[in-house]
Amino acid sequence: MHDIRAIRTDPAAFDAAMARRGVAPVSAELLALDAARRDQVTRQQEALARRNELAKQIGMLKRKGEDTAALEDEARELRQFLEAFETQRFEIDDRLATLPNILDADVPDGRDESDNVVLHQQGEPPRPNFAPKQHFELGEALGLMDFAAATKLAGARFTVLRGALARLERALGQWMLTLHTEQHGYTETAVPYLVNAASMYGTGQLPKFEEDLFKTTDGRYLIPTAEVPLTNLVREEIVPEAALPFRYTALSPSFRSEAGSAGRDTRGMLRQHQFHKVEMVSVTRPQDSTEEHERMTRCAERVLTDLGLTWRRIVLCAGDTGFGAAKTYDLEVWLPGQGAWREISSCSNCRDFQARRMNARMKPSEGKGNLFLHTLNGSGVAVGRALIAVMETHQQADGSIQVPAVLQPWMGGIERIG
Repeated sequence: MHDIRAIRTDPAAFDAAMARRGVAPVSAELLALDAARRDQVTRQQEALARRNELAKQIGMLKRKGEDTAALEDEARELRQFLEAFETQRFEIDDRLATLPNILDADVPDGRDESDNVVLHQQGEPPRPNFAPKQHFELGEALGLMDFAAATKLAGARFTVLRGALARLERALGQWMLTLHTEQHGYTETAVPYLVNAASMYGTGQLPKFEEDLFKTTDGRYLIPTAEVPLTNLVREEIVPEAALPFRYTALSPSFRSEAGSAGRDTRGMLRQHQFHKVEMVSVTRPQDSTEEHERMTRCAERVLTDLGLTWRRIVLCAGDTGFGAAKTYDLEVWLPGQGAWREISSCSNCRDFQARRMNARMKPSEGKGNLFLHTLNGSGVAVGRALIAVMETHQQADGSIQVPAVLQPWMGGIERIG
């Protein structure tokens, strides 16, 4: 959500910011809608004043025994008007809710992922002395990854894991969660997997991305990521400055309809309707979010390094940055079986964009007035994709998989899956 006062002050700057996102000039439309809302608010204030005046007049006339029917009719109409006003949605709010966040100045310009910029690479893509297989080839050959059974149970884009691979997936999630809580200062949090529409609106999934969500018959939504419930913990709250930052982490399933991805990554586990992810969320003072973004991204990078994966950090260009983010770093891992880089984590600074939608504020230790909080989120990391990366990176010539040392304690000491 955007600050309409800032748009009033400098509409040209707002249009320029939206132009970086490929959005046509919109400030004139917004200012017209803003003027209409201000006019309606003026009418409400006038109606309140008239209602109070009528109450006094009706009271005086009744004490004199005089007829008050006409005034009571007017009061009834005013009450109906004011009741309707309380539930009214303003067009300006609905329109603002559809506009993406303003990008940080240092986000590179560009139209799509081809214009993203590689900032750092850790390691070189391994060159095994055998033809590496993709994860689904390895998993099916081991008899531990079953896509046919998943299709029978639920349809396409689901997977059944068995035995050691199921345990490896569990080990990855538990190890990541422990790493972030014991060494990175995040608080482990168990969250609902179903949330209400207000929560989805607060983090920006609604109204723009409703087709990507699974909605229940009672109006709730399956979470697409634990970012939604974790961030909404501060919705409609005023947090004392001294309590910040809040750092939360959760291991949860994520549910996505994958609308618009027909034909993409149809083999294997890369693009699923249901997958597990370890999520990190930070809530900070406005002046701290830039450094917190760097810190969060380093936490995700630590996961990849400790797993012995080859990875790189990328800053997304203007055309590839998500709706709610002001700046995003993607972490990509090299998958030897695919011979390609694939995203495994995305860490974003949303600044006050989500906080305005949630009305989440900070009470400063000094001075008057409350400030909107800054919120950040990042994958720490996607468990299914980490499983894929571990399988493909640590595969052996005989089709077995070497278990990374950090995971062996979580695997009961198993060193190799074969």
